[in-house]
Amino acid sequence: MKFKLKYEIFPLLAILATIVFAFYFYANAPRQVPTHWNIHGQVDDYSSKAFAAIFFPALILGMYFLFWLLPKIDPKRERYAKFARVYGLFRTAIVLFFVLMFFASSLAALGYNINISRIVPAGVGLLLILLGNYMGKIKSNWFVGIRTPWTLSSETVWQKTHRLGGWLFVFAGLYMLAGVFWSILWGQGTIFVIIIIIALMPIVYSYLLYKKEKK
Repeated sequence: MKFKLKYEIFPLLAILATIVFAFYFYANAPRQVPTHWNIHGQVDDYSSKAFAAIFFPALILGMYFLFWLLPKIDPKRERYAKFARVYGLFRTAIVLFFVLMFFASSLAALGYNINISRIVPAGVGLLLILLGNYMGKIKSNWFVGIRTPWTLSSETVWQKTHRLGGWLFVFAGLYMLAGVFWSILWGQGTIFVIIIIIALMPIVYSYLLYKKEKK
């Protein structure tokens, strides 16, 4: 996978904007700022403004370079060329998601009327929908996708499991978006049930497929 500026300009500009905004945030934020909200959008943790201004941009930048490093150290590095555009799309989408979260939380800390309880679920929902739509195009590798002993042992199991995973991600994303406008969906921790389902179902499914293939 070669570096092509036309594919990297958008995430790099977003990261640059984050770094520039971090200086503005540090100069104008109070000494203690909110850095965590519960599922109801209520602040439940604070940090120093220096931590918020440095940690989150550094995290985003580190994630960007980590995405560049993974294909180089993966024993199946040659497979990345077969889904390079999808891999780049995933990287850009995840970077932009965290950039959005940084701007939203920082503006809220600066006193702007930012509804974190709506922005975060909407961002997560859109990210899941995007990832789900392209998950079936990921080829077998050691770092990206649904990696179980059974998907890594069979190309057929890998492909079928990722098709299922894609549908589950899209469903979870639509559920998150619906919850933004219909708050009753968040009652009784139903979102955590959805997370458990999309986490466990592909694992069980890949195992059953592998056992069937061996028979």
